[in-house]
Amino acid sequence: MTPEQRHNCMAHNKAKDTTPEVRLRHALWREGFRYRANVKRLPGTPDIVLPKYHTVIFVHGCFWHGHKDCKKYTVPKTNTEFWQAKVARNHERDQEVWRKLEGLGWAVIIVWECELEKAHLAETVQRVSEEIRRNGDIFRQNQAERRRAREEYREEQRARQAREKAHLVELKH
Repeated sequence: MTPEQRHNCMAHNKAKDTTPEVRLRHALWREGFRYRANVKRLPGTPDIVLPKYHTVIFVHGCFWHGHKDCKKYTVPKTNTEFWQAKVARNHERDQEVWRKLEGLGWAVIIVWECELEKAHLAETVQRVSEEIRRNGDIFRQNQAERRRAREEYREEQRARQAREKAHLVELKH
């Protein structure tokens, strides 16, 4: 393959709406999950965002993200240093994006391209569905705890104001 042919092949790789990504989205829709795709306002533009469950999903291509022990990931024989460095940069960027999202309170799920092949699709969708539901439960529990803490704080503020008011009334008499 000439460098120009390789360039043309690589240029045709899509960043969104890839076959594995669409396969997972369709399966999640059939499971009753509603989502947004490729949300640009979140770090890393997650492939799938489930706001109700406060969960984001990235569908990683095995080659581009260096899926270890996967038959779809092999370092090319030519320009090896470039490809190893590229995959390493992708790993670093992925980790940075995950930290940012988790810092914003989002749960992150990674699904590999090879997990979405027909032979593994059902078990992958089941695993991801369970993880999404678990994340939703945790999010709702945290939300309820924050709500209770806010109510307790408001009650304390009201009680403090009532004490101050009573104290001012006593001082006037």
